[in-house]
Amino acid sequence: MTDPRVLCLGELLNDRLADRPGATPSAVASWTDYSGGAPANVACAISKLDTPAGFIGCVGSDALGDRLLGVLAEAGVNIRGVQRHLDAPTRQVYVLRSESGDRTFGGFGDIPPDAFADAFLQADKLPVALFESAEFLVLGTLELAYPMARQAVLRSLELAVACGLKIVLDVNARPTFWPDPEAAKPLVQTLYPYVDYLKLAREEALWLFDTAEAAAIAYQLDSVEGVLVTDGAGAVSYYLNTSEGKYPAYTVAVQDTTGAGDAFVAGFVKQLCDRGIACLEKPEVARAVVAYACAAGALTAMRPGAIAAQPTADEVRAFLVEHEQVSD
Repeated sequence: MTDPRVLCLGELLNDRLADRPGATPSAVASWTDYSGGAPANVACAISKLDTPAGFIGCVGSDALGDRLLGVLAEAGVNIRGVQRHLDAPTRQVYVLRSESGDRTFGGFGDIPPDAFADAFLQADKLPVALFESAEFLVLGTLELAYPMARQAVLRSLELAVACGLKIVLDVNARPTFWPDPEAAKPLVQTLYPYVDYLKLAREEALWLFDTAEAAAIAYQLDSVEGVLVTDGAGAVSYYLNTSEGKYPAYTVAVQDTTGAGDAFVAGFVKQLCDRGIACLEKPEVARAVVAYACAAGALTAMRPGAIAAQPTADEVRAFLVEHEQVSD
């Protein structure tokens, strides 16, 4: 297997998606299982876009863990960095959908959020060799909620810096995952000095920076090379190596928004791999990079599930041609 150009670190889990949109948890008669977890979603999406990706995380030594790892392997993701916990189960999360396809997280059933396998990712078992051959590290913030996994995140950042990787942070705030939600903001802020590219949803940008303007966030941080702020059906605000602007979201028939933001991140990183970071100095190319990321996210929102809904590179190219955008 080709060494990954992109490493994604964090949670791999099972999304239990409510079959009835608009229903409360007690009114949902059945759930459909989909493989998920933001960093795992990104790894699969990048692999489906014909770029070698690897996933680093921890799952249980259970049948669910086996199944989820099979999904990653089938997508072509390198799973050499996966750890297996002997006792803690693989995480499952219940996902509710509104009538318009937007989702909310309904919790973990009877298991506390810090009792799942991904909370026990071990820093001393991170695969150094994968960092030495990669170009990008993509991670979220949920593993910061758990002391052991938090140390693994910090170790991954140290390795990324030592090996010269570009670091992409997708905040992906989910209060449900935090035993103490009040601890989230200060811990997220500790990651800023490491980050090269920061992706936030609009509500996350307002929570952390009191603005949803990418350029304003970049100026606040000063050290980042780029900021992307998505807004669902609204325009993406971007600041990429001094190229800045807004790109309107594509109008599509939304079925399920789960994983759309992860596909957006995958599309963005895929373009950096293909074009090189220097491309972002040209405003027209930076805009094309954002267009590609938006297309990957839009296509994912048109189908249910996260990993299951992700497009291929050919599908993204066809979508861009249909919408009269240039892709290469």
